[in-house]
Amino acid sequence: MNKWFLTTALTLAAFTVQAQEQPRRGGTIRFTAPYATSFTSNDSHVSPQIQDEIYTYALHRSLYRWNAAENKPELELATAVSKSADGLTWTFKLRDDALFHNGRKMTADDIIWTYTRLMDGSKSFPGARYIRRIKGAIEVEKGQAKEISGLKKIDDQTFEMTLVEKADPGFFLYYGQTSIYPAKEAQEPDFFNKPIGLGPFKFVEHVPGSRMVLERWEKYFKAGKPYADKVVISPMGEAASRDIAFRNKEIDVSILGPTQYVAYLADPNLSKGIFEVAEVFTRNMGMNPAFKPFSDKRVRQAINHAIDSDLIIKRLVRDKAYRATGWLPLSSPAYDKTMKPYAFDQEKAKKLLTDAGYPDGFEFEWTATPNESWGVPIVEAVIPMLAKVGIKVKIKPIEGSALGATAQKGDFQAYIWSNLTGPDPLTILKCFHSATPQSACNYTTYKNPEVDKLIDEAGNTDDPAKRIELLKKANAIVYDDAPVWFFNYNKAVMAYQPWLKGLQPNATELALQQYDELWVDASSPAAK
Repeated sequence: MNKWFLTTALTLAAFTVQAQEQPRRGGTIRFTAPYATSFTSNDSHVSPQIQDEIYTYALHRSLYRWNAAENKPELELATAVSKSADGLTWTFKLRDDALFHNGRKMTADDIIWTYTRLMDGSKSFPGARYIRRIKGAIEVEKGQAKEISGLKKIDDQTFEMTLVEKADPGFFLYYGQTSIYPAKEAQEPDFFNKPIGLGPFKFVEHVPGSRMVLERWEKYFKAGKPYADKVVISPMGEAASRDIAFRNKEIDVSILGPTQYVAYLADPNLSKGIFEVAEVFTRNMGMNPAFKPFSDKRVRQAINHAIDSDLIIKRLVRDKAYRATGWLPLSSPAYDKTMKPYAFDQEKAKKLLTDAGYPDGFEFEWTATPNESWGVPIVEAVIPMLAKVGIKVKIKPIEGSALGATAQKGDFQAYIWSNLTGPDPLTILKCFHSATPQSACNYTTYKNPEVDKLIDEAGNTDDPAKRIELLKKANAIVYDDAPVWFFNYNKAVMAYQPWLKGLQPNATELALQQYDELWVDASSPAAK
């Protein structure tokens, strides 16, 4: 924890220096999307992948945005919000200067239509997990209603939102998956060939597997922003490709994997442009209980005991991570520092397997992407460890952009992934509530009535301290039930070129930057 606080302090100090410089207008920001070799779609609602949120942050806007400097949500598309006495109904006064990229003003109709679209039960939009917390949303998802009863238009620039629990909507309505679309235009058949949004940059072109190009929206609602003329975002799922492009000064940023992290730190020039953030992500192996062995808690616990996670973090991840002691990460307000990680104890793992009826082990298929930090290389290191307790593994390789859909459909026996586990613990633990479907985020179809009760109580209390204690208890039960192998919490590392300014230490995902804050100085190769 001391290391995390020191790193955060140094990062914030570096950004403070950047913020003191006078922003320069013009030029092109050359960003990378590092988690796959392509984007899933031009429709930001369809993918649970961070890969697609990277372009979403330039093209679209949500009701709230995440303030990375203050580590909290703030209003984005509204100028004011008030809350009812019972803490359930929120009234929003919308901006009257937010224009879509076709010049039309955003209204309450656009927000209500967007949230209703996300609850289309036939589409399994990942953002439904957030909208489901609005009264009447589940009825729309189930086809029992056409309108969300908890959304009420007062006038074009005012609407009410009634929730099913006492929660701050800022913590679940800032995600790119809840981006506001233009209601009428988004229903046109050609819309997603050239989508329009409310963001600082408007769509120019998408060359699949190559680049997404966006240019400044001159009528963006924040005066004087954005600074850059253009943003070009290139999908680069291979670390070697990013490394070559960054060293050749063809891109302005690069998310570093473990191997690059060590190499860049050792380079006297590259080490000058590195910063680290303890992100709210938990790397894990999700186990599908529809595959018989994984339906037994003892088997899942055995897997946690059979893997030497510390050794993998040290040797393969190069200490670019923190050992997981539960689902909620170090930076979560509900993180419980008294919880201990599963001990590496293969004899205990063998006994658990025997007690569960698998004395000779079993074989399973493990779905994994090429990702260096939580993909095939990690699985390959785990295979001999599991083999020592009798468990055999067959790797099923998959492209990074396909992992989300695979998890949503339950088309796996096990997967390895890096899942968002913050910033709001109530929002995150909802993924382990039995009422949350697999298509939203309950990928392991986890069910435990005691956890449901604790989460429901947390959502209905007015006492913040009590809410945290309830969520700590729920997190502890989930940890004991072991629906996943708890691997590590991510330490994100980004390399940036000296000419790129305005970067934000975003703990919710370092690769997600508010592009209207970024600018390049005259030394950039793309300054003109």
